Amino acid sequence: MSSTGSQAQAQAQAQAQSQSQGSHSLAFRVMRLCKPSFHVDPPLRLDLSDLIAGEDIFDDPVAASNLTPLLDRHAANPTDSSDLSYRTRFLLHDSSDPMGLSSLLVLPQSFGAIYLGETFCSYISINNSSNFEVKDVIIKAEIQTERQRLLLLDTSKSPVESIRAGGRYDFIVEHDVKELGPHTLVCTALYNDGEGERKYLPQFFKFMVANPLSVRTKVRVVKETTYLEACIENHTKSNLFMDQVDFEPAQHWSATILQANEHHSHSNSQTRDTFKPPILIRSGGGIHNYLYQLKLSSHGSTQMKVEGSNILGKLQITWRTNLGEPGRLQTQQILGTPITRRDIELHVLEVPSVINLERSFSLHLKLTNQTDRELGPFEVSLLYDGLHEEKVVMINGLQTMALPQVAAFSFTDFHLDLIASKLGIQRITGITVFDTREKKSYNSLPDLEIFVDLD
Repeated sequence: MSSTGSQAQAQAQAQAQSQSQGSHSLAFRVMRLCKPSFHVDPPLRLDLSDLIAGEDIFDDPVAASNLTPLLDRHAANPTDSSDLSYRTRFLLHDSSDPMGLSSLLVLPQSFGAIYLGETFCSYISINNSSNFEVKDVIIKAEIQTERQRLLLLDTSKSPVESIRAGGRYDFIVEHDVKELGPHTLVCTALYNDGEGERKYLPQFFKFMVANPLSVRTKVRVVKETTYLEACIENHTKSNLFMDQVDFEPAQHWSATILQANEHHSHSNSQTRDTFKPPILIRSGGGIHNYLYQLKLSSHGSTQMKVEGSNILGKLQITWRTNLGEPGRLQTQQILGTPITRRDIELHVLEVPSVINLERSFSLHLKLTNQTDRELGPFEVSLLYDGLHEEKVVMINGLQTMALPQVAAFSFTDFHLDLIASKLGIQRITGITVFDTREKKSYNSLPDLEIFVDLD
């Protein structure tokens, strides 16, 4: 039998024995270590003038004139620091006093809310409440979730020699919370009691881990640029100060955050680079939106490697609460529109600023070969659906334009002469590239709108 199996069987036997052994000499006490909270003073403080006169005192000019000198003296010297009787402790001396927020802090009285991304830190004390010394104490502390069991402390190799009567043994454990749902802090002790009997003590402390925030994303594609909008909502009962919300783009992508204040002066931008003030997301449903501009970092052969991929990247989010407790989350991969590679890409480089009716104009185009082989020669033409479309923009001259072969991952640019037969906003559609060698057509240019004017 393996040593692990023997140890598990021994612990099971010890646990069964402990159930029949009755009371234990030892007991675990657990306290969560976290920042204190602000103490709120329940009494609502008041202004001295409210005691002397009602709110309608100023409706009577005579009474108001008699009361004004008294109020002025009170405003000039509202408190006396030598007054040790605290007679003025309920008076309103500052505009923040009605909040009831005192200068005192309160230590946590319970486990409280524990959120994903935080560090769970606990102070554990094992107390000997008997009148006898216990010896050879083996202590273990574990975190058990629905998926795994993590060992935080194990003194098997160096047991605690003894804990005197009325004494205790203290230690601290930490765990980075990475799972949602129920968690159990399992504390166990295996020890010899005062009569030399070996006993096993298990204790369980359960708590729930909630999600501190939600991230909703939207992906929009405008021409060759992808925009990612991330909306972060605060689900906690305290304000969150976002230290960073950084988007880590996937391979072949680059990301730029778009901010409303990016046009500030140069000196201000240097200050912001040195110290970036955190963004406040208020408790109980506060939200903040982030906008990122994503672009493919390179073209040509690199596009072949990302064909079919729709992974854009992930968000790294770090924050702090009111008293500086840190938290960190990483989202799953954010997906966009799958990238499809085309053998041929046709782009418009330049459109004339002025296009006149029935006057020839030149459209500057660029034809790119995105494969690893030579393609062409090509023929460029305008195809129309005669049943539904009217020939408003046509090729001026020969209806088919010949282009030479294009090397692998290379391009050629050319000018296509067109003529418009109708005024107003018109669409150039149906530009088709035909590979004469492979007998394959490419409709790779989206419809293009132009404005046709008179001479």
